[in-house]
Amino acid sequence: MAHDFDFHAPVGANKRKRIIGRGQGSGRGTTAGKGNKGQKSRSGGKTYIGFEGGQMPLYRRLAHRGFSNYPFRKEWQIVNLGEIEKRYETSETVDPASLFKKGLVKGTAPVKVLANGDFSKKLSFKVAAVSVSAKEKIEKAGGDVTVDAPAEKRGKKQGSKAKAAPAAEKTES
Repeated sequence: MAHDFDFHAPVGANKRKRIIGRGQGSGRGTTAGKGNKGQKSRSGGKTYIGFEGGQMPLYRRLAHRGFSNYPFRKEWQIVNLGEIEKRYETSETVDPASLFKKGLVKGTAPVKVLANGDFSKKLSFKVAAVSVSAKEKIEKAGGDVTVDAPAEKRGKKQGSKAKAAPAAEKTES
């Protein structure tokens, strides 16, 4: 049985690459689509982001002073005791893995428990941080709190040297 299949792309699907700067007859000769004269028409004539034609750019006109802690900030995932009260049964352990399973936290940022809401269940907490008032509420309900410091990159400061052991005192004889 003979089939009459057409294995060709639709008309206009395959376009020829536009080749510029190859003579007048090509339609893209002479200035090669770059207009007439000027920095952008030249070879290597690029400008950078924020370039204002030689005028002193805005980022250099504004004063930049002081220090921002933004790149060094510590991000926490906040969980309130009221939410934990709703989702946990008595004598369960509250840790980042169980909080993730119950949908109270997302991702891997360290968890901090805050005291918002009522709390009356005896639970065991193993989290990165707990507010003072939350700790009081947990202990009042009969639970216990273990604060696990989040794993961070703890390296030596550049340029710091280990302190040398104190030299033995010389005895005069």
